[in-house]
Amino acid sequence: MPRPEKLQQVELLTEKLRAAKVAVLTDYRGLAVGQMQELRRRLRAQGVEYRVVKNTLARRAAVQAGHPEFQDLLVGPIAIAFGYGEVGTPARVLTDFARQTRLRLEIVGGLVEGRTLDAERTRQIADLPPREVLLAQLLGAVQGPAAQLVGALRTPVQQLVGLLQAYRDQLEGRATA
Repeated sequence: MPRPEKLQQVELLTEKLRAAKVAVLTDYRGLAVGQMQELRRRLRAQGVEYRVVKNTLARRAAVQAGHPEFQDLLVGPIAIAFGYGEVGTPARVLTDFARQTRLRLEIVGGLVEGRTLDAERTRQIADLPPREVLLAQLLGAVQGPAAQLVGALRTPVQQLVGLLQAYRDQLEGRATA
């Protein structure tokens, strides 16, 4: 029979997997205690929780959370970065940390809004711009053609007004002569 502490850990991980928008798995081998603390500090500043997990407990939690395919990624020493805000934040912070410190912090895979991703797709999420930038780009893409349409519709109307103004001026010129 499982010990109560292990059951509690599985329950906690299950809740975190259900609540998180994104969970990024990393192989943390090679990180010293101070480096791990610095990484956790950077992640915490962005609203991301970083936990070293036991694979057997994390596998049970993945199944209970409704993500059985996620358990296939849980191999070797694994830590999970749970993100509750923007989807790209955990992967971006982890990638930046590895780049700045020149440490080998390998992203193993991830779970993004219920979909299991391999390491490459999870790294691609790190390259996505923040949500606000994407919305601004979308707005610009939509606004550009709309402005062109308004300009195209306005030109014939302006030409018609100019033609009517010239005709009125011509008629006024005859009436005063």
